[in-house]
Amino acid sequence: MKRRHQFVIAVAAVATLALTSCGGSANSSSSESSTTESSTASTGSTGLILNTWVGPAADTTKLPIGTSKVSLTGPSVGGLYACDAGNPNGGGAHAAGPWLDETAGTWDLSKKVSVQGDVSWPMASYSEAVNGSSRDISSNGLPVGAVTGTFPIASNDPAYSYDRNPNRIASSDVTVSMPLSPLTATKPTCLGKGRVGILKNGVSLFAPLDERNRDAVVYETQDKCDGHPQQTSVYHYHDIPSCIRNASTGPSTVVGYAYDGFPIVVERNASGDLPTNADLDQCHGRTSPIELDGKVVDSYHYSATYEFPYFIGCFTGMPIS
Repeated sequence: MKRRHQFVIAVAAVATLALTSCGGSANSSSSESSTTESSTASTGSTGLILNTWVGPAADTTKLPIGTSKVSLTGPSVGGLYACDAGNPNGGGAHAAGPWLDETAGTWDLSKKVSVQGDVSWPMASYSEAVNGSSRDISSNGLPVGAVTGTFPIASNDPAYSYDRNPNRIASSDVTVSMPLSPLTATKPTCLGKGRVGILKNGVSLFAPLDERNRDAVVYETQDKCDGHPQQTSVYHYHDIPSCIRNASTGPSTVVGYAYDGFPIVVERNASGDLPTNADLDQCHGRTSPIELDGKVVDSYHYSATYEFPYFIGCFTGMPIS
């Protein structure tokens, strides 16, 4: 009989996680696990983790627009390896907001508007369990412990001037089984337009691209937790949302998982700064100590940044089908 360990049993427990802890290159051989235990310390042992970044913190008033960093041929540091060229007539924002400086190729995070509204989702659910060599996750796609904006975007909402998202939010069941000890693949895998990961508040992560292969975080408007719905009503994020990122103040907070099984981490140095692209590899990850499942382990992981591609640029492991 397989041993089963349930990390999150009830919605209330996940809500607490979402409201408190939410809101390097990969050289491992493909025949070896990319996660090794370096300590048996219990949860709260992140004092054992000390992150050091190679350069200064990102200037959030002059962040590079990521569209020019999208490639169909392969990955690069600070870039995104996309599986398709996008649809030049696709939907999304119809006008560039005043937070963009397309001539300079930069945008100002502090000036971006958010979709209005404070909609609660008491029926939201998320569960995560270890079954043998698998991490099994179930969610109904709604944000546990967080609110959303009002969608479709109302015509009197300032965001409507730039993005007239006509979609509604509805539950969207997600059931995935990932490798507990994911392996580095022989070569990186490109990112599609759909789900590429899931956060511990139950919300799906999409690649940071709109239908036209533009930087979705920059051009599209999202709510105050940086989420919005697409055509089939799936609520999703294109980066690690501010409500989770800002609440994750420690050196190592696992906030979700990419669909190859590797953790997604909000990690900070002693000054509280996030890493920049200069600290990460071509898929936006690195190998270093993180706190995972109550232990400090030396693991490959993807890391949240203010810079494009924000949390992932390609899959380092083999994505689940």
